[in-house]
Parts: sequence; structure tokens; C-alpha cells
Amino acid sequence: MSATCHETLTQEFDVDVLVVGAGYGGFDAAKHAADHGLRTAIVEARELGGTCVNRGCVPSKALLAASGRVRELKDQQHLARLGIHSGGVQVERQAMAGHAQQLVDTMRTSIGKTLKRLGVQVLQGRGWLNGAHEVVVRSSKGIERTITATHVILATGSEPFVPHGIEQDGHTVFTSDEALQLSWLPPWIAIIGSGYIGLEFADIYTALGCEVTLIEALDQLMPSFDADIRKLATRHLIEARDIETYTGVLASKVTPGTPVKVELRHASSKELVDTLEVDGVLVATGRAPVSCDLNLASVGVTTERGFIPVDDRLRVLGAGQPVEGLWAVGDVTGKLMLAHAAAAQGIVAVENILGHGRTMDYRSIPAATFTHPEISSVGLTQEQAQQEATAHGFPLGCVRSYFRANAKALAEAQGDGLMKLLFRRDNGQVLGAQIYGLHAADLIQEVANAMSAGQPVQALSHAVHTHPTLSEVVEVAYKQAAASLSS
Repeated sequence: MSATCHETLTQEFDVDVLVVGAGYGGFDAAKHAADHGLRTAIVEARELGGTCVNRGCVPSKALLAASGRVRELKDQQHLARLGIHSGGVQVERQAMAGHAQQLVDTMRTSIGKTLKRLGVQVLQGRGWLNGAHEVVVRSSKGIERTITATHVILATGSEPFVPHGIEQDGHTVFTSDEALQLSWLPPWIAIIGSGYIGLEFADIYTALGCEVTLIEALDQLMPSFDADIRKLATRHLIEARDIETYTGVLASKVTPGTPVKVELRHASSKELVDTLEVDGVLVATGRAPVSCDLNLASVGVTTERGFIPVDDRLRVLGAGQPVEGLWAVGDVTGKLMLAHAAAAQGIVAVENILGHGRTMDYRSIPAATFTHPEISSVGLTQEQAQQEATAHGFPLGCVRSYFRANAKALAEAQGDGLMKLLFRRDNGQVLGAQIYGLHAADLIQEVANAMSAGQPVQALSHAVHTHPTLSEVVEVAYKQAAASLSS
């Protein structure tokens, strides 16, 4: 967009860009817009930073870091291998929660200062559309005002999904929002769902001495993970700990109280399987988009299971066509419900507003589960890669690299780990990778960067890695993959 066109378009509107939602997606969109000279405002009904900073990634990682230290100090067998013998471990629950809250406060304050420095107008209140180019903002006191904008970016995020039949009281039956406050430690807690949220909280609670029961509606635990990674992680993160498991069953009815009563029914037949009486229940059954109060009908947009349809440039689609001046980023789009994906979407949306013509590359965005040890992935699983190979007629390559052959992992006495690398055997293109092991969340970034840059395994195999480091696990996989092309 030229400067002249920009000036013409914005004279009739209050701002150039109005962002609804100040989570990571909204924040990065507003920051990028202001950095490029666009008059920018952002609307937030709750706290700056959204779910990630206040009720998600940030506080959960603080609790995982603290509980992880507890796990290490309690693991006498592991410490003995290093020649260390420790005394008793004492946990101050409130201090641990305070560490998480302090981090939240720091991050939230930083976001506010950044927006202020850039001249972004922050509007506190709930925002919704009033036709094209208009957003109504209602403050907590009920005062309404209408803001007009050349471009509106919807970044309203998601909230915990609670299935029908589960009654919450926020104390004995709760979601991750309340769990992060660590207001108490239930001696016996049932966690409904074995995805990344359920796994991370199982990691926290078992480290702090709680007995855990994992309840999964599908026939296997960790259903969204790669099969080989799932097998290894299940052995170490679930079976080796004080965790009871149910698979193929639904928590059809959960009643708060002392104790909490949980009815378990067979997922397909709906027959009663068991009735549990536990101290607490964490509902970790995924997240749902926050879109129902945006008045999307005023611009002819229909959601798909609550998600706002967008194209690869993040333009909102109404009846399959882009709605002029309307964009959506983050969890509410349902593409990848990850904070860093939302941030990337926010930047791409603004780049397109600026006329630079960028699209999202979702395949190269990594994901991580911050258990001890960690799990990470990028791109396709082996099953997905095989389907693509069959559909497009190319040979699929798969190599494995093991932490037990890595000097740094052995020095840490943490040799239980695996990396899988998937690639095309005809041209060396990397299709995906999965890692289970020490610092897997950091290691996956190297593969994600290679995929984003389009580097084949032939070139990647020549990169020199520091010795001894965990990164050599990735180096070994690259070299094995390159060698297999010529075999």
C-alpha cells in the first residue's frame, strides 16, 4: 500500500488498525502495526497478555520449573548415579505460586510498557463488531463507545472447554485457569484429558506428591502424539509414576464436593465403567474459541465450530470471500492453538495490511510439552507423512537418533530419549520431526528453522555442532538421513 493510498484510506477512520484482544497474537499485531507507523489501538476485556501470560504458558512454565526441581531433588536413584545424596525436600506451595504470579506480573507490565512506548491506545473493555470498520467497546462500568478503523484484527483467543455433565466449582472441580493458582494440592486428583495440558499438570502434581488418575476418552493415552514418541513417553511420564489410567472412557458426570464424584462410562457403549471418589478434578479437555459475542453476523461471517474462518493471509472469510478490512489471528482461527503461532499470525496479518503479501507456513511451527523430560514436534507425524508420500508418490525416509548415544545426555544421566526425523528420500526435504528427551523443546527449533528455510538433509548434514551438546542428537539424525539418500 502506498503512502498516498494509506493517507486517503485513514482520514475517515479513528485509527488505522484496531485489535480486539491483547494476548500474544493481538499484542504482536499491535506492536508490528505501530512499529510501521500505523495509528493503532487495542481492546482488552481482561488483563494484557491474554491467556498465555496470565493463565497459560507463562505461569504453567514457572510451576513446571519449580516442581521439576522438586522432582530432581526427590530422585535419590538419579542423584546417586551422580555421586550426590540429598536430604529431605520441603515445598512451600504459596511461595511456588508466588513465583508464578511474579513472573505473570513482570510479563504483563512489560507488555503494557511496550504498547505505551509505541503509542498504541489501550482500551479496557469488551469489544464487538458493528458492521464493517466499526467496533463497539463496553467498559466494565457499562459505558459504550464506538471506534472506527480501516482494519480490524480479531484476536480474542480461547478458553478451557468443559464437556457437558461436568459441574465446576472452581475449587474441587476446576480447569487449568484455576489450577495455575496452586491454591491447594489435592491428595488424589483426577485429570480428564491426556493431551499436553493434562500431561504437564500430571507432571506438576506427581512431583508435589499427589496421586493422579488420568482419564482419556480415546482408546489410547496421548492420542495426538507420534506413536513411537507416545510409547516412550508413556513408559516414563505415566507408567513410571504414581498415575492410574483409564482409556476409552468418558467422565460423563462430575459432581463437586468432598469427595468429588466422577462417573466413568464407556466412550462408545455409554455403559457405566466405574465411579471414582477423589479429592479434586482438573478438566483438561482442550480449549474452545472465544467468538460468540463478536457479532460476526453483522459482517456476514459464520463460524465453524466457533472458529473464525480465515485464508492463508489471515483475512476473515464470509461466504468464502475475504471481508474487506477484517482479519483474525490466534486461537480463535483454530489453525494452531499456540502462543507463538498466534504471534506469527499477528505479524503476517499486519504485513498484508501493509501490502507486503505474506502467508503463513504452519508446517514449520514447532510445538512442545514441558514435562520432565520434554516432548516436542514440528511438521508431520510419521502417519501423516506416510499418507502424504502415498498420495504424491514419493519415497518416505525416517531415521532415529538416540539420547543414550549422546555424551551430554549421558553426563546428565538422562539418556532416555529419542528423535525421529521424517524426510523425502527423493530430494531430502524435511517433512517433520519429533523429540522426547532432555531439552526437547529447545532442540526442535533447529529442525523448525531448517524447514522454514527449505534446507534439505544433504545441506543440513554438513553443519558443525558443538561437542558435547544435546544438539548432536539432531546432527546425527541429519547425517543418517543424508547417508540414506545415497544408499
